[in-house]
Amino acid sequence: MADEALPTLTDDDRIALQGWVRATGLGSRVTDVAPLAGGTQNIVVRLRIDDRPMVLRRPPLHPRPTSDKTMLREIAVLRTLAGTSVPHPGFIAGCEDLDVLGVVFYLMEEVDGFNPGNEMAPAYEDPRMRHDVGLAYAASLAELGNVAWAGSPLAAIRRPGSFLARQVPQFLGLLESYRHESYDPASLPAVTELADWLESNRPDDGEPGIMHGDAHLNNVLLHRERPELAAFIDWEMCTIGDPLLDLGWMMVCWPTEPDTINAGSQLSALGGLADRSELLAAYTAAGGRPTSRLDWYEALACFKLGIVIEGTWSRYLAGRASRDAGERLHTSAASLIDLGIAVAKGDNPFA
Repeated sequence: MADEALPTLTDDDRIALQGWVRATGLGSRVTDVAPLAGGTQNIVVRLRIDDRPMVLRRPPLHPRPTSDKTMLREIAVLRTLAGTSVPHPGFIAGCEDLDVLGVVFYLMEEVDGFNPGNEMAPAYEDPRMRHDVGLAYAASLAELGNVAWAGSPLAAIRRPGSFLARQVPQFLGLLESYRHESYDPASLPAVTELADWLESNRPDDGEPGIMHGDAHLNNVLLHRERPELAAFIDWEMCTIGDPLLDLGWMMVCWPTEPDTINAGSQLSALGGLADRSELLAAYTAAGGRPTSRLDWYEALACFKLGIVIEGTWSRYLAGRASRDAGERLHTSAASLIDLGIAVAKGDNPFA
């Protein structure tokens, strides 16, 4: 449901967008612009071009230095997925001309589905629906990792070298970047211990594949009438890497105990979800990668996700985020690192 408090397009943006729509031959009139709930990092609005419903996605009102690059990444993955069985919003058009809205943006098809983090379709009162949709989710994640990407628009963003070897240094660097007068990265307990274990036990790189990068139930839309994904959404962390990290991430973020981030809260509140062993079986049956080292990927997911959300605590201490969000996410970050340590010690809470 649209929320008028959410950011949307300004009047000047609407005028500029309509001019671009006409110039590119997409249509003549932009109407019914309304913000969509769900994302927190970017602006997402529903609109109509003539009589065709669409969704526009653009960076926030105060873009980050990487915002335009992120939009180009999302455009690349949606173009790459066109014609595949992976559920995703169909790409319509993108704009790299900063003279239009001042940022890169794109248009995609509107998906008839609901986000289980903030809505619940009546059909999911049936516990079989709630159970089976998790299996469908795991199967779709396996399909994503198997999509051919060589020569695709997404291939251009692949970094050379070992994906797995750069994960720990990259995210220790991110944690260090949070440092300021009031924040010391050492206040996130045991992160060095977990980093050392990950480096000492790192598996060999497998065949590269497409990763969503943030696979959890807040980043999907579900079909309203049957237990299937309508679309993966929020592709800003997508990359070419190791799809087993997506699987580990999904397992870590699955909203059964231990429930790490309360993803899909409207769905999980009703109970009856598939357990993690069933997710793993569904992933494997759908052609997913061999999972003999899944514990390492789960520990890496704990490490990366913990560091990412710790940034809000640093921003709070610098006066740039709310105390409630900062404290809540700092607690979650510390818990994720502890869970990763438990995995490293052989007491896997996600098994």
